[in-house]
Amino acid sequence: MAPIDYIPRTTEMYSDYAPYRWVFNEDVPWTPISRPVARSRVALVTSGGVHLVDQKPFHMMDDTSLREVPKKTQRKDLTVSHFGYLIDDAKADPNCVFPLDRMRELEAEGIIGELSDPAYSFMGGIYSTRRVREELCPDLVDRLKRDRIDLLFLVPA
Repeated sequence: MAPIDYIPRTTEMYSDYAPYRWVFNEDVPWTPISRPVARSRVALVTSGGVHLVDQKPFHMMDDTSLREVPKKTQRKDLTVSHFGYLIDDAKADPNCVFPLDRMRELEAEGIIGELSDPAYSFMGGIYSTRRVREELCPDLVDRLKRDRIDLLFLVPA
């Protein structure tokens, strides 16, 4: 497997537009953990484009949608659609970008209090920061609030 050189690839993909301005965040909101991890409700979220085989695949560069994946989903029922990285390994074992099996093990061992249901997936890294801030993040935050999440385990792809 060969690594992808993101800057030249992004430059090529967006050659009809002004040069891409990479995001520079000057501050990051920090919320201290309010309870022990072993008593926390933990959400699993990935930007790796993982979804159920019977869900609509993520599509070209403008897809800011989320997929819900029930926490009891088996690996054989997952697939990946993402064109921002080489997905062969993720298709062979989605746990490398969506460690659902590992998170269920942590729950069973009492290391985390509870794995929330559902887990969430989106196709990250290929569209505008503005659309992430205005569309994807508010939708995800609303769902996490609805799910009463204490901690978020985000796996970037």
